[in-house]
Amino acid sequence: MTDPDVNYKRNPYPRGLRNNKWLKGIGKADSLGRVDFITLLRDVNQTSDPYPELSMFDSMCRRFIAIAICLFAATTSVAAAEKRPNVVFFLLDDLGWTDLGCYGSEFYETPNIDQLAKESVRFTQAYATCHVCSPTRASIMTGKYPARLHLTDWLTGRRNYPFQQLLNAEIHQQLPLEEITIAEALKSHGYSTAHIGKWHLGEEPHGPTAQGFDIQIPKWNKGWPKVGYYAPFQLDGLKDGPGDYLTDRLTDEALNFIESNQEQPFFLYMSHYAVHDPIHGRPDLVEKYEQKLARQKPKPDPAFILESNPDDLLPLSRQELNELGSTPEFAGFKILPRRTVKIKQHQDNVHFAAMVESVDQSLERIRQKLEALGIDDNTIIILFSDNGGMSAGNFGNPNRVVSPAALDKAFATSNLPLRGAKGFLYEGGIREPMIVHWPGRGKSGSVCRVPVVSTDFYPTILEMVGVDVMPDQHKDGVSLTGLIQGDKHLSRDAIYWHFPHYSNHGMQSPGGAIRVGDYKLLDYFENGSVQLFNLKKDIAEQKDLSEKHPQLASQLKAKLDAWRVEVNANMMKPNPQYDPNAPIKR
Repeated sequence: MTDPDVNYKRNPYPRGLRNNKWLKGIGKADSLGRVDFITLLRDVNQTSDPYPELSMFDSMCRRFIAIAICLFAATTSVAAAEKRPNVVFFLLDDLGWTDLGCYGSEFYETPNIDQLAKESVRFTQAYATCHVCSPTRASIMTGKYPARLHLTDWLTGRRNYPFQQLLNAEIHQQLPLEEITIAEALKSHGYSTAHIGKWHLGEEPHGPTAQGFDIQIPKWNKGWPKVGYYAPFQLDGLKDGPGDYLTDRLTDEALNFIESNQEQPFFLYMSHYAVHDPIHGRPDLVEKYEQKLARQKPKPDPAFILESNPDDLLPLSRQELNELGSTPEFAGFKILPRRTVKIKQHQDNVHFAAMVESVDQSLERIRQKLEALGIDDNTIIILFSDNGGMSAGNFGNPNRVVSPAALDKAFATSNLPLRGAKGFLYEGGIREPMIVHWPGRGKSGSVCRVPVVSTDFYPTILEMVGVDVMPDQHKDGVSLTGLIQGDKHLSRDAIYWHFPHYSNHGMQSPGGAIRVGDYKLLDYFENGSVQLFNLKKDIAEQKDLSEKHPQLASQLKAKLDAWRVEVNANMMKPNPQYDPNAPIKR
């Protein structure tokens, strides 16, 4: 008879358990990792023993090991079944509503984001709470409107000038530490948290690691790259080498975090600096788009149009603006007479196109890593932008003059068919691309046309990962889980905006806005002008209905005023240095 222990090292189980059918069945589990333990134990008792001389001892061994394995497997399978989903929040900076292929761009190529949209829910009326970055980012972190937080402008904010009738409202220079951020909420439920990229919600000691993030890369809290997108970056905590590109290096760090935390739930706040200026495209992609642009036929319509201040005592009509745009007095790229500026109309900036494609590649690399680790089906991905595209130049320095040779450095993209740009309360400044990927739960490949806003992310994420919502914290957010799963309605009466500041990207009066249903009212602070648009019929906001429907305009204005009181919004004060004749020196 062959010694049964000859092959012990290859088969270390007790002799009576070798090759038993129940042992071979261990590991056969359903998709949630659950094993049919009753059947497995029954098999132990029914299995015949090839070595009856050891039957009593063997029977005890079989039962003992079976019970131990069952207990271990039960614990492991329950833990696997209860592992909360990971969350990747893929936030882009200054990406306009039509800067992606799935939102209509014909010049920028974003095949990977387009593919994500096909597998997810794509929102067509998603809004940032502000047309500049810091307030929107604060709303994502807290679930509160910027007006409630008293953080209504980019940090540190624009200075006052004598030609301003009003003083910019005071703001917090950081996100208050007493706020419970979404990172802190998730961390309290066992999440590992990482902030990679742009913060712009306060300098130390108010940085990401004080607001719930385990790690921050790089150690740079401002809202733009320190020196640009080309190495050397001069960013503490982010190594670089010759030829490195910032978007790619940040993605490298994101992949490292994902791999290091694959065994536990994680929250990755992938907050790219791109596509914020400086407009630095990756050289290989710039070459690609130079060739693509050279193959295109010139567009017959103007490359730029004029935009004015609708709150002026004698506002200019669209026809008047079009006529003035061809006159010598309104030539050039600077702050022009009658408080006008120029707005870019074409998507043809090759460096910007390269930046857009680089973030598209970043998303694909993250998805590939999730798939390689086998955790893609348990990872939620949210894509969003913090404000509209930079179709208007930055004239925070009102003496700036942009030379024709430098237009691609000052004007990034076109937001058409939307009006306006970053820095405007028109749709071009606040309507954003938004995609939510919820594997196995979201309605894949669908489009949601219900208006939503960035305060909604907080309660939505909490519900998606299966933890209790925190209504005292995310006071201004509404969970979107129903919409993501196919609902057509959301319980909300209005969305609000409050910007008591002068913008760097236009010469419009400060103001606010409210959207109720299809109607949107803009309310300006200098002279009390209002504009009313039906966005369903007039997405370009060209037909002001405030005189045609004065009662509706009055009702919306009253509702907006009452909301400002409710959230204790900071308002503007008269500028004691105001001089209506103050020249803008050049």
